[in-house]
Amino acid sequence: MINVVYMATPDIAVKSLEELFNNKDINLLAVITQPDRPKGRGNKLTPPPVKVFSLEHNIPCYQTEKISKDDELKNKLKELKPDFFVTFAFGQILSSDILDIPKYSTVNLHASLLPKYRGANPIQRCIYNGDKKTGITTMLTVFELDAGDICETVEIDIDENMTNVELNQIICEKAPKLICSTLKGLYSKTIVPKKQDNNKATVAHKFIKQDGLIDWNKTAGEIHNQVRSMVDFPTAYTYFNGKMIKITQTKLLHSQSDNSNKIVNVSKNGIEIAAKNGCLLVTKVKPESKGEMSAYDFANGAKLKSGMKFGE
Repeated sequence: MINVVYMATPDIAVKSLEELFNNKDINLLAVITQPDRPKGRGNKLTPPPVKVFSLEHNIPCYQTEKISKDDELKNKLKELKPDFFVTFAFGQILSSDILDIPKYSTVNLHASLLPKYRGANPIQRCIYNGDKKTGITTMLTVFELDAGDICETVEIDIDENMTNVELNQIICEKAPKLICSTLKGLYSKTIVPKKQDNNKATVAHKFIKQDGLIDWNKTAGEIHNQVRSMVDFPTAYTYFNGKMIKITQTKLLHSQSDNSNKIVNVSKNGIEIAAKNGCLLVTKVKPESKGEMSAYDFANGAKLKSGMKFGE
């Protein structure tokens, strides 16, 4: 049996936890996660998703604000004598003394084809940049940002309309088997990790709210990528008559445009806007202080007409 401690926090990591728990070759010793956090309009203290699964399945679960300074937890981990730590969207940096605890190594699952998109936001950044392909990498954790030796990878195609939420779900589905395959391969020594090419490394920084503001001087493709890369946060937005409008869904129209960011047409399909190198069809919006609605319903309520402009 391969003795494993799993360190993770959000929804994307739950299916991998389930796979580790159910795999007959793996002995899941414990789960380490972040503390409960306030969530929602009522700021109700809410446990991380991996904690919920752990409690439901009687898996020992430990929460820590900062594992690198939690001496009590470090001692507990040493007592467990794990073969591997596995990290997946844990949200904390492991210090060198923690990385020394497992018999073999710490395996991290990262949602990109390393060395591309090291850092905290690989899923959104690859869509924002219009990439046609991304993937998942398992790597050995070192005390440097996502720079450890690569164990295994899985490639994922990105189509023109895939959102970050959809890509997140694909990664969630594909990650479990990759993690287990890597653990078994490292344990049996059938996997030989390979060095990353640091010269090809890029960093995927987190988005901030201001990154959602649409620049209508960009190409239609760039705006479309912006919208679909930040469906949940920070959400692309613009202004109309001085009020903020979040744009939550668009389609790219490969047609001629005069780059005026004017409304070309309003139909049941949505609001067609002229942009550089093509037109953009806005299909769903979330006006200020209102819920998400079809762009057509919004256009009717706001009495949008051809020739009007967003961004003002």
